[in-house]
Amino acid sequence: MLYIVIPVHNRREMTKECLLSLQNQTVKNFKIIIVDDGSTDGTSEMIKSEFPEVILLNGDGNLFWTAATNLGVRYAMNHQATYIMTLNDDTIPFEDFIEKMHYWTSKRKNALLGALSLDISSKKPIYGGAINDWKWNKIKYLLDEIEENDQHGIHRVTHFPGRGLFIPVQVFEKIGLFAEKVLPHCTADYDFTQRATRKGFEIYCNYDAKLYMYPEENADFHNRKKKSLNGYYYHLFGMKGGGNLKTFTTYALRNCPPKYLPYFLLSGYFRRIFGYFVK
Repeated sequence: MLYIVIPVHNRREMTKECLLSLQNQTVKNFKIIIVDDGSTDGTSEMIKSEFPEVILLNGDGNLFWTAATNLGVRYAMNHQATYIMTLNDDTIPFEDFIEKMHYWTSKRKNALLGALSLDISSKKPIYGGAINDWKWNKIKYLLDEIEENDQHGIHRVTHFPGRGLFIPVQVFEKIGLFAEKVLPHCTADYDFTQRATRKGFEIYCNYDAKLYMYPEENADFHNRKKKSLNGYYYHLFGMKGGGNLKTFTTYALRNCPPKYLPYFLLSGYFRRIFGYFVK
């Protein structure tokens, strides 16, 4: 059984649209877990009223992405899940999304599968996985490398965000849950998939499983759009800051090969400290 885990907080209408898209899937053999982390906009009430089939778990507003996701994952594992998908509420999966995930997981039973993300406004692909280069601290984005005619099927990647990530339950059994104590919000998904890779699990972007996303809903997007000194501080030290130095350091120490770590840290600090006012 597939369980879909969706952490939410104060985005009632967006959560509703996401759930409606899951109701319209071409296959129905899955269950949905919503982890509402202290919403005050009526999200939980809407779910109880309009989506009674959804499993609703509640937090107190202090879980953030990682602990909220882990709460749902634990529930799923305790109820005989064979696959778990992490999904964000600011996404709208295509109608055949689950069908296409099931198809490719039948071909790669122990692999993690991510989804191709498209901009809800332009309808164009904006994220299709990446290859990490630890030595030079660079990321090669597959959408820049793969010709449009070849953007289908599955493509190997080194890591993936939790936005539509299809995970065999044995991955959790072997490597544990997301690192909520040290990475409470940002990069916990990248850290998880890096750990999975080191334990021998393959990771692919499934270009046949597509979802729409709202790029402007990203907290870092808003912060960079209206640059300020307060925004700069948030960028470097805020829980959801895109350049959070503590988060970056923790992620690097946990995942970067030791021989590349000095350059990776120095170049990463430089980009985060000076990049806010450039990008």
